[in-house]
Amino acid sequence: MPTRRTIILGAARTFSTAIAGSARAEDTAAALAFVKAIYAPYKGKNTKGITLDTDDDLRRYFEPSLVALISKDQKDAARRHDVPTLDGDPFIDAQDWETPSFDITVSDAGNGKATATVKFVNAGQPVTVALDLIAVGGTWRIHDITWQHDGKPETLRGLFKH
Repeated sequence: MPTRRTIILGAARTFSTAIAGSARAEDTAAALAFVKAIYAPYKGKNTKGITLDTDDDLRRYFEPSLVALISKDQKDAARRHDVPTLDGDPFIDAQDWETPSFDITVSDAGNGKATATVKFVNAGQPVTVALDLIAVGGTWRIHDITWQHDGKPETLRGLFKH
């Protein structure tokens, strides 16, 4: 016969599992909203996309260590009067685009992490971009981006490894 303690512990476990599941669903919904907001400025013809020219711009989308990598590269390139390593748009994986729509899915990866997969067609070619997301200070930021080039994965962080 179950004791009062067994019943209370069982109820507490059920309640905490329900709360954790609800929190994960809210986190995933927030991550999806973050990614949709990134891709909204790219939808349609002659769109401007997102500008990543300043550190403030970078901080809106990327987590701090990735901001530091991109910012350092941009500043080093400017001093050399050269093109930075990231010379295209990381969200579209191109310098030009015309994208009528995006198919975005987000999966919870646990511990304040999520993965977003963005599929679209650009210049008649199917493109898939994977965003590794991380919660930073209660908001979602990009930890890394993965593209496929010649059937091999390439990452944003990998661009900066010299």
